[in-house]
Amino acid sequence: MAPQRDRRPGFSRRAQYGLFLGYVAAAAGALIGAALLLLSTFDPPAFAALRGVVREGTAPVSLGLRNLRDGVAGIPGSIGDHFRVMGENRELRAQVQRDAALVQRARLLVRENERLRILLRVQELPTRTVATARLVSSSASSTRRYAVLAVGHAQGVRSGQPVLGPEGLLGRVVETSPHTARVVLLTDPDSVIPVRRTRDGLPAIANGRGDGMVDVRSANIANAPFLAGDVFVTSGIGGIYPPGIPVARVLQNARDTAASRVFAQPDRADFAMVLETFLPPAPPPQPVPTPAPEAETAS
Repeated sequence: MAPQRDRRPGFSRRAQYGLFLGYVAAAAGALIGAALLLLSTFDPPAFAALRGVVREGTAPVSLGLRNLRDGVAGIPGSIGDHFRVMGENRELRAQVQRDAALVQRARLLVRENERLRILLRVQELPTRTVATARLVSSSASSTRRYAVLAVGHAQGVRSGQPVLGPEGLLGRVVETSPHTARVVLLTDPDSVIPVRRTRDGLPAIANGRGDGMVDVRSANIANAPFLAGDVFVTSGIGGIYPPGIPVARVLQNARDTAASRVFAQPDRADFAMVLETFLPPAPPPQPVPTPAPEAETAS
């Protein structure tokens, strides 16, 4: 039997209205998309402001959905933790006994380090926490990696400030609205972070790949060897990120450039901290007032 070519909804008013509303919705969506595309092309500041308004409106919804998802996803883990807690407690007690000597040694080294710092008069730059807030959402499938933080310039957050998760560096703030902030993650292709290797202090650069990982390459040695398990932390160079923040771990042996997995995963982070920049920008030089010429005395 030949397929029916007449696809009209017939005499059903409900089907006709549904088809008509579908056409109207499709046309309205196409017009709105074209308007947003033109706005982002010819007036980026206005498009950024509009994007901030949309973030302000969608942040509570995203926050509620994230809380619901975390609550449901945590039920199986809670049941499993109930059965594992006794064995973990026994292992932890044994570990504490084994590490007692190491803890005492570490305390001695800390006191010795403090004494040497006093002798050398080493000046440390304080790092202040600007705000702590919930991470509302993050992009996991796009090549551009951004996250939205539920805090904005009304709470003192400014563009360029570093953002930390519970396990390490997440990225830096690139855009703020009154109560939300847009964060470019360190896995974004535009993210470039000066780092150093913990075992020997090798300076390197961590560059985002857009796939959830970063590429680490040596900053001053050609064809430098990288070993699986090498840990890299922020070096403090550049004046944005404080030194010593965990960034990434090398996955396998490589030379010159090593694929590395970041410590801080935004999809597992509930909260994040916004810090002041390590070296705040210097204030602009003040103009030197010129003395007014003295009035000439009559001869």
